[in-house]
Amino acid sequence: MTDDDAVETFYTDERWQNWLDRLAEEELDPENEDSARLLLNLQDDAAIAVAKVLAAFDDDRIDEERAVEEVRDIRDIVLADVEFDDEDKVMLIDGVQTSLVPVFYAAEEYLVGGVVEGDVSEFVRAAAEAEEGDDLDAALGYVVQAGTRVIDGEALDIELVEDLEYGLVSEWVNGLDSLQSAIEDPEVVEEED
Repeated sequence: MTDDDAVETFYTDERWQNWLDRLAEEELDPENEDSARLLLNLQDDAAIAVAKVLAAFDDDRIDEERAVEEVRDIRDIVLADVEFDDEDKVMLIDGVQTSLVPVFYAAEEYLVGGVVEGDVSEFVRAAAEAEEGDDLDAALGYVVQAGTRVIDGEALDIELVEDLEYGLVSEWVNGLDSLQSAIEDPEVVEEED
């Protein structure tokens, strides 16, 4: 391992702040395609950072301890409270943050415990049932387990999301979709047009 590898940076406060600054300047309307794309790019960018940590771990460029630390650093940056005067923007960013929660936990689970046995669609259905029963901890647990399968290469059928009632599980599965895209194509999302 060279000194260059030792200082590989996966995500920074500045990177997240650049996205927030850009969102602050934009008129955000989730019905508007450009606004929706900007929010999705923000989400995908964080998922790509996680995917790069996982790739560095799988390629033995970093060890488990460093990988877990990197994922937690990204999580701390991305899930920190956001200060905006515009309540609607805060709500939209909160939606992105919510979608990313299982991405961080699935990455950690994958790094520490490996891939969970099972089927992505079964985990998602179990999560939806748990959400219906108001057991959100169990619901998140199932989505995280599905996430370890996605990280391992099992395909997440996005049609699953279309069948879900709108709620936390659908937002969480949306985050896993970003993670799946990031793993398949970990190209950096451009911060500037």
